[in-house]
Amino acid sequence: MAYLARIGAAADDPLDGLVRRHLEAVPFENLSVHERDAVPLEDASLVEKVVDRGRGGFCYELNGAFAALLGALGWDVTPCSVRVAIDEGFSFPGDHMALVVSSGGRRLLVDVGFGRFATRALDLGERGEQPDRVGTFIVSEAPDGELDVAWDGRAVYRLDPRPRLLADFVPMAWWHRTSPTSPFTHGLACSRLTPSGRVTISGERFIETADDGARTERELSVDEQLATYRDIFGIALDAVPPVLHPAS
Repeated sequence: MAYLARIGAAADDPLDGLVRRHLEAVPFENLSVHERDAVPLEDASLVEKVVDRGRGGFCYELNGAFAALLGALGWDVTPCSVRVAIDEGFSFPGDHMALVVSSGGRRLLVDVGFGRFATRALDLGERGEQPDRVGTFIVSEAPDGELDVAWDGRAVYRLDPRPRLLADFVPMAWWHRTSPTSPFTHGLACSRLTPSGRVTISGERFIETADDGARTERELSVDEQLATYRDIFGIALDAVPPVLHPAS
């Protein structure tokens, strides 16, 4: 299967192995937003972008494509709505999309589309600490049957575990691609996991972050940006896309 080759995985790899390999191979990136390339939220289109075009994407695209892969491998997977933690509490429903995988009587949270997050599946039925290479996660009960996910003591997001359809997220995906108030339209970002940390382009800065939090960054010229997109992230660009809605 071409998708497995794209992430360097095998069909019989455990779920955590598939998650990690996807995070290391397929970048979280919003370049398509600024290229005005609206990829339909449909399995075939998302897989074509990730596999045939060698690109990444944002949450709906990455988790949508990964759900298609997991489904093809026989996993019981469904998209779920997420509200991201903000200063005032949590954002609106559908602001993010994650996946719930049912396996062996357990429900597992899988998220390859949040940027920096857990590098393995989290057990939604476990209320104790769940250690990960990037820190410790805790799942707790929230009102109305929802579940809160915290990372090293700080709220990350609130999950509604009820099954959704990929099509349910089309309006929010459109808003995130187009709105001047969407965080994805204000600047370019591209990031992926490495065996010991994370590499990121944010605007004109290249950032290397180790799992222990150590961080280095440097400014890139336009030519260096293009070379970094190509050599570090596997994304060949003719030019750096102009920002859709530059911050004023």
